[in-house]
Amino acid sequence: MAGAPLGNGAFGPELRISHVGNFLTLGNGFDHHNHGAVKAWRGHLPLLTLHAPPVLLATSRGIEGSEQMIHTGKLQTGLTVVAALFMSAGIAGAEPLKVRSAYIIPGTNIMSIFNAKAGVTKHHGKSYVMDAVRFQGTPLMITALAVGEIDVALLGFSSLSLGVENAGMTDLRVFADEFRDGVKGFSSNEYMVRADSGIQKVSDLKGKVLATNAVGSAVDIAMRGILRKAGLEDKRDYTVVESGLNTMKSLLLEKKVDLVVAVPPFLFDPELRKNAKVLFTQRDAMGPSELGIWAAKDGFLKKNRAAVIDMMEDTMRVTRWLRDPKNHDEAVKIVSDFAKAPPALYADWLFTEKDYYRDPELKLDIPAFQSNLDVQRDLGFFKSKIDVKKYVDTSYIEEARKRLQ
Repeated sequence: MAGAPLGNGAFGPELRISHVGNFLTLGNGFDHHNHGAVKAWRGHLPLLTLHAPPVLLATSRGIEGSEQMIHTGKLQTGLTVVAALFMSAGIAGAEPLKVRSAYIIPGTNIMSIFNAKAGVTKHHGKSYVMDAVRFQGTPLMITALAVGEIDVALLGFSSLSLGVENAGMTDLRVFADEFRDGVKGFSSNEYMVRADSGIQKVSDLKGKVLATNAVGSAVDIAMRGILRKAGLEDKRDYTVVESGLNTMKSLLLEKKVDLVVAVPPFLFDPELRKNAKVLFTQRDAMGPSELGIWAAKDGFLKKNRAAVIDMMEDTMRVTRWLRDPKNHDEAVKIVSDFAKAPPALYADWLFTEKDYYRDPELKLDIPAFQSNLDVQRDLGFFKSKIDVKKYVDTSYIEEARKRLQ
């Protein structure tokens, strides 16, 4: 055998091995610059089982200028073993994968506090590092994913169509669930009117002004869906204005609008609950909703499969730790410290049944996801039928789950 290549840059320098009698020569590109790799590689050699005549391994260029001969005893499987050892040495010295991740709400979105509790994650800093960045909304995340500025985004169901149909990202893949609205026994976003408004049912909203955070958002689609069921259409029967979720209380109580959407933590505001009432919930409008899904390009996921599975295993660990009642007070402190908000804002509901449902295995509700997109399409936000299953890959969470069983 002459000049058999091992390694291609992914694991280190290209290594060519030539067999000359009882000698194996390590050739081109493997010189004094790779001294550390050779030392790590050589450290494995005594472990080889003795089955063949003694051979010597020699570098074609000496380490630090001098010819080095490494006696291996007897090789078990020849070049296959040499290749495995070389590759393992390269991997051992590799830098952790930097996962550029995008979230929206500080503290309550897990990415933002991913490694805040020491000892919960097992792979962070080893095979990968979570580098989380806050975005103002999911449309910007789609753009950042498309141009390669981020690797993973926390999206809502309404964002998938933006990526697939508008941005042409047919390689977009949803691979995990962080939280879901409307699951029985857990919280659902609330659509509220003033207690003294006289509004008793959805049809009473005809001629009224309604507030949403953004046209086409998940909460906006739910609102429009239930209004359509009541025979009401935008512009013809009601007016929609956009405003931040943190401004909804003031808009409603100051009588600037007639209906607002309230999401955690804002829906727990004592003043809002005293002066307003719930007209309907997002669950009423469209059943369970996939509000917090992790998405990335298929190429990134496949290229970094091992690290992504490690990240999913750690995400399950973090989710379970946050949901554990015995950790509640500490979890609230972590979130409040990160968000720079008083603990009282979170203490009564965060990571409990008053919060959104957070699946301990990050499982997606595929039927609900499909139903969400169908409602969005029926409202005219996109044209083509989108088959959710084409854009979902659950293999990463499935593999991670097996490790924790």
